[in-house]
Amino acid sequence: MWFSKESASLPMSSGVPEWLRANASAGLPTTYEAKVHEVFVTNPVGQRSVRLVSSSVGALPVYSVTGNEAAVKLVVGDGVLETIAANLLLHGNAFVELIVNDLGVPAELSVLRPDRVEVRLDGYGRPVGYAYTVRGTTVFKPEQDVLGRQLMAHIRAYSPLDDHYGLGCLDAAIAPTAVHNRAAKWNRTLLENAARPSGAMIYDPGDGSVLSADQFARLKGELETMYAGADGAGRPLLLDGGLKWQSLSMTPADMDFVALKEGCARDIALSFGVPPVLVGLPGDATYSNAREAGRALTRQTVLPMGKQILRGLGGMIDDWVEGDCALAIDTDLLSELAEDRVKLWESVSRADFLTLAEKRGMLGYETGMGA
Repeated sequence: MWFSKESASLPMSSGVPEWLRANASAGLPTTYEAKVHEVFVTNPVGQRSVRLVSSSVGALPVYSVTGNEAAVKLVVGDGVLETIAANLLLHGNAFVELIVNDLGVPAELSVLRPDRVEVRLDGYGRPVGYAYTVRGTTVFKPEQDVLGRQLMAHIRAYSPLDDHYGLGCLDAAIAPTAVHNRAAKWNRTLLENAARPSGAMIYDPGDGSVLSADQFARLKGELETMYAGADGAGRPLLLDGGLKWQSLSMTPADMDFVALKEGCARDIALSFGVPPVLVGLPGDATYSNAREAGRALTRQTVLPMGKQILRGLGGMIDDWVEGDCALAIDTDLLSELAEDRVKLWESVSRADFLTLAEKRGMLGYETGMGA
């Protein structure tokens, strides 16, 4: 028995997961929008990491193995690759719709906002389409047309806990990001209060008397007016009538804020597959380290994600174009891999036991030349 398109759906999870309840009890964001605001919108390390990976994926030199330039134009146009990569990093899912014109020719690729999409299933638990909800209105988008040609591509990151939805990097990054953001807020508040830790104004006249309500209100108002905020930084504090200042907090040195923020920044960058040196962390930011980190980012994060995206898009576009559109990345044009490429050429050229045709084949060129 098949579910109707209107009723067949897959909930994100049954009940509330234990880790989500733990995040809520710890005061961490639990919704997708709140997590994006915490990790991407307000945190410089998270935003830099996501933009670094997604822009690198978007700049990959894509070509069609069979020379289908129309397919390449669809994929590389209007920041499609960059948007898909960002969605995979943040949400773990990228939903791409193929827009077909009146002549039945693919016109463009539209990347849907992933948190607005719900996978719809048939009676056997297989995806048949996607429900896209915007401002209370839900539109059903079938996975295929009546001729069996693919209209939607769902590209997802691996998730060990879900059959149909991918797992993004937000949950791994949310805890260190929360600490990093709060450390920055604490430092800002400290700066606004004359760069001194908070303390207590103690009234001890020696005769056991206490401040009246009017005296307390006047003292509080004067402190807020004269000494709070950046304009009051450094002003001398005038105490009288048995008042004295008692510091209550640890100093920034006691809290080791620099090491704390650097440790959190490293965890945030690593959550998105970015070597920490590329987000400007001090200490190991030499030219040699940055160059090696750039190579590592390309080989370990950017290329695997780019290949995954091209497989998903190529499988959809292939149903609409003549012949095979097989999309690939021209790694010969990546400067980060130039050193590896030179070493490979030197190694292959010195292999006297190989024919010229075999050497060309190993390097990815046509083997039209004889031995």
